[in-house]
Amino acid sequence: MATIAYPQSYYAASANPVPPRPALQEEVQTDVCVIGAGYTGLSSALFLLENGFSVTVLEAARVGFGASGRNGGQIVNSYSRDIDVIERTVGPRQAQLLGQMAFEGGRIIRERVAKYNIQCDLKDGGVFAALTSKQMGHLESQKRLWERFGHTQLELMDKNRIREVVACDNYVGGMLDMSGGHIHPLNLALGEAAAVESLGGKIYEQSPAVRIERGANPVVHTPNGRVRAKFIIVAGNAYLGGLVPELAAKSMPCGTQVITTEPLSDELARTLLPQDYCVEDCNYLLDYYRLTSDKRLIFGGGVVYGARDPANIEAIIRPKMLKAFPQLKDVKIDFAWTGNFLLTLSRLPQVGRIGDNIYYSQGCSGHGVTYTHLAGKVLAEALRGQAERFDAFAELPHYPFPGGQMFRVPFSAIGAWYYSLRDRLGV
Repeated sequence: MATIAYPQSYYAASANPVPPRPALQEEVQTDVCVIGAGYTGLSSALFLLENGFSVTVLEAARVGFGASGRNGGQIVNSYSRDIDVIERTVGPRQAQLLGQMAFEGGRIIRERVAKYNIQCDLKDGGVFAALTSKQMGHLESQKRLWERFGHTQLELMDKNRIREVVACDNYVGGMLDMSGGHIHPLNLALGEAAAVESLGGKIYEQSPAVRIERGANPVVHTPNGRVRAKFIIVAGNAYLGGLVPELAAKSMPCGTQVITTEPLSDELARTLLPQDYCVEDCNYLLDYYRLTSDKRLIFGGGVVYGARDPANIEAIIRPKMLKAFPQLKDVKIDFAWTGNFLLTLSRLPQVGRIGDNIYYSQGCSGHGVTYTHLAGKVLAEALRGQAERFDAFAELPHYPFPGGQMFRVPFSAIGAWYYSLRDRLGV
């Protein structure tokens, strides 16, 4: 089997050095087999190990190969659909429980970084930037909503105030969330993997799960080995493939694109983002950006439905960057890459159990850095018999994409075009 390497991204080029882990070549026995060494799988493994379970993690490529090692690196609270949407969908009791969890993922990340001394360039502070008065009104409502659930580290910013934290004239205002922030996402995953191993967990790379033998004592097969377990956690998200067919019907892999500039001068970097906060705008198809520890600008945006890789990523994203920062017109782009996330029709994560012993979480819909860390805790709680929080997610309604898998890409693209047009028209 060919070895799968990291994509050529800034994160891979600047990752903390870690030797490759071996592929599974034998049969092993464990309490829990986790499929996927991204944030969901690693978070689950850590919480389970801390509670006395034995854990084996199978990764088809390298730790953090998928979205966990390619995303914008932004710690953003809540879910891809906010708590008010959940409340209208499922009612106040379930929404109250999900609302209480909406800000937990960021706390888990910070606890992990501190407890296991993970070197991932953690910085506090995230900005939501409004391009229109309508978006500013939404941020005002969002602040009230989040404060209703006890989240108070928020500051509304008018046009003058936001200009103090980001050198872009396009914004009419924004909201600063000091419990948001940013990290080197691949180094966070690598640090979490090291923490898993420090607690006795086993991680096998280049070991894709090719078949699950279901039953009272399930077995996960890889090309050259197998894992016998009491429980299985499926955490492959957009990179799961067809391993669990019932999970593919209600989700769709999508690609997002990211570029990274050459290192900027200290003066230019300070001018762009004086407080070193990360930023995302409030459009439906949003742009996001931040500085790295070596003073590069990472800028991402755009969605490719169906997760096809564009021929020229820089041609898609560079104009977006220059619209925000025309002062970077002569700056060279050193890295450009794409990565997949898993979209659901509701834009809410799908959590559940298949049979008695196969658990899953997937479909973060582009909002996964914080949610996946929460999901690991919620899944671990369920395996320990504490299912209230798991059930709150599992009871969320989910639907297949209209037209099935054949038409989910064009239908989703039409919907995105409609909302993108509304963004441009300011309606």
